[in-house]
Amino acid sequence: MNLFELKNKVAIVTGATGLIGKNHCKALADAGANVVVADLNIERCTESMLALSHHERHTAIQFDITNEEEIKHARTSILAKYGKIDILVNNAAINDMFENPALAGEQSMFENYPVAMFRKSLEANITGTFLCCQVFGAEMAKNGQGSIINIASTYGMVGPDQSIYKDKDGNQLFYKSAAYPATKGAVINFTRFLAAYWGEKGVRVNTLSPGGVENSQDDFFVQNYNAKTPLNRMAQPTDYMGAIVFLASDASSYMTGANLVVDGGWTAI
Repeated sequence: MNLFELKNKVAIVTGATGLIGKNHCKALADAGANVVVADLNIERCTESMLALSHHERHTAIQFDITNEEEIKHARTSILAKYGKIDILVNNAAINDMFENPALAGEQSMFENYPVAMFRKSLEANITGTFLCCQVFGAEMAKNGQGSIINIASTYGMVGPDQSIYKDKDGNQLFYKSAAYPATKGAVINFTRFLAAYWGEKGVRVNTLSPGGVENSQDDFFVQNYNAKTPLNRMAQPTDYMGAIVFLASDASSYMTGANLVVDGGWTAI
């Protein structure tokens, strides 16, 4: 079990105050890492950081993953406190939200989907991941070691099944847009690029592709999702904690460029 130990490791988690981001932080903290809880709101980061075991070891920090200068400033602060960076979890991302649920069905149709929303997803999900890898990962490469975990999605591998967004009367309430699958697919191949590029520097780069997480969705959606999943349920926010520790630790020391799929079997059928 020592292979999974992260004592004295320094781990950055972006999007750290979100549904699964909090559990990524908890998993790394419980395994012994010093966790940098990073997101857009410093109050929420601090709250999440204080909830971690041995919270005095950890750091709350605010930066925008699409702002190169803010990321570089964060790197300077992290190195000043810890002297190194061992683990980066690129968890921050945009998943479409429409302000008016009554119009979501029409606005989310590919024919009507706003290009501004597409560009916003590209900037956060791809450019943000690129910048964090470039700024923080370069520090790992300089030190000859590190693990980068890019969070993708099952929709980075397969097209969305739009039927799960129909209610019990067959009304299409929402369409999964092109933005999320396109950007998450890009993250998976960007991971392969970095794994090949930084392999000789001792930096491992892998993707974690989670399935859908239950989060107070409409009953019809949960039932539709469960029916397509061999384990017959959506994920709980805690279901990815083991995978994060595995990819961050020496337990996966010969693993790079891989896409670890944890989806209850969604992509198996």
